[in-house]
Amino acid sequence: MGAPLLSQLGLDPFRPRGPWWGADLQTLRDTLRPPGLPPDRGEAVLIGLAGVGAAGGTGSTDAEHQLLALLDQPLPATPDPAARPPSLPRGLVLLLHGLGGGSEGPGVRRLGLALQLQGFAVLRLNLRGAGRGRPLAPGTYAAACSRDLAPVLRRARTLAGGLPLFAAGLSLGGTVLLNACLDAGATPPLDGLVCISSPLDLEGSAWQIERARNGLYQHWLLGRLRDQTLADPFGISAAEREALLGRGPGGVIRTIRAFDAAITAPRWGYSSVEHYYGAASPLPRLLAGPGLLPPTLLLHASDDPWVPAAPARQLAHAWGDLALSRVLLSPGGGHNGFHAPGDRSQASWADQVAVRWLERLAQAAPPQGLRLA
Repeated sequence: MGAPLLSQLGLDPFRPRGPWWGADLQTLRDTLRPPGLPPDRGEAVLIGLAGVGAAGGTGSTDAEHQLLALLDQPLPATPDPAARPPSLPRGLVLLLHGLGGGSEGPGVRRLGLALQLQGFAVLRLNLRGAGRGRPLAPGTYAAACSRDLAPVLRRARTLAGGLPLFAAGLSLGGTVLLNACLDAGATPPLDGLVCISSPLDLEGSAWQIERARNGLYQHWLLGRLRDQTLADPFGISAAEREALLGRGPGGVIRTIRAFDAAITAPRWGYSSVEHYYGAASPLPRLLAGPGLLPPTLLLHASDDPWVPAAPARQLAHAWGDLALSRVLLSPGGGHNGFHAPGDRSQASWADQVAVRWLERLAQAAPPQGLRLA
């Protein structure tokens, strides 16, 4: 599903590159063989959270707290030392990581580089409590953290100046961006969006990751979430600490669902994990139509072992071939894998799809210049 769109983007359908056969090897490729990436030269951009309200167990306010993003300027399209980057970027792309990730993750950096090489500036955000931003704000992020995203989107728009402002989200980062757009009302805060392997139904995704075959994946994710939460320099509540150490009423936390029940849902004001999953899943609102979204591309693999493809398939049928927002389903690719024959060393097939989609949108909105706040 999506062949006509791929043709419009000038790309062939996805085929796996050996030896990364099957969903799991596609998913694990960057872990088993990290991509060769140049040194990270992103410029730190601090984004204030004044008036947002803390999402943690300390009861503090966010008057002095911040999120950390890294700003990358466009790069020359060729390795020729004499080559120069474009005088004006084609747009600014806000790039969000997935669950347990950060701005320095290989998938985020690889997509960022692919965008830079095609003339885009990139703003790689660390969500609350993630990556190098861990010391700057208490608490952790959630699938629906639009109150944190609001100042980020305002700052990104200021940074973009007259440029179009786009965004791309990997896995849960795409869910965060979808919810931010849906919560913004009639005027989308972005000029275009790409979501890769993003959960649309959190309940279904929780069941998927709890399957016996995914035990190692879930154990790895839980370890990252537990460490991220315990490392909070602002402290956590006694009840949260007891839960994370396996001494809470629910015993040892062994699933993402149990973590969300003990930590994420109460931190973000939900009465239960069921309430959180229902309210933070964008699928019901998306099924009503993409009217609240900017031009959006949702890319998903049918064999994704972490996030079920059924919601994306359901959405594809509901939307049809709308001109402005599309769903692209690939028969393979795993979870944010999409490693195909002919991939450049610093771009997967999914990265190329994202770049082509945003290039097409940028052509309809010529840049006016980029200024830094």
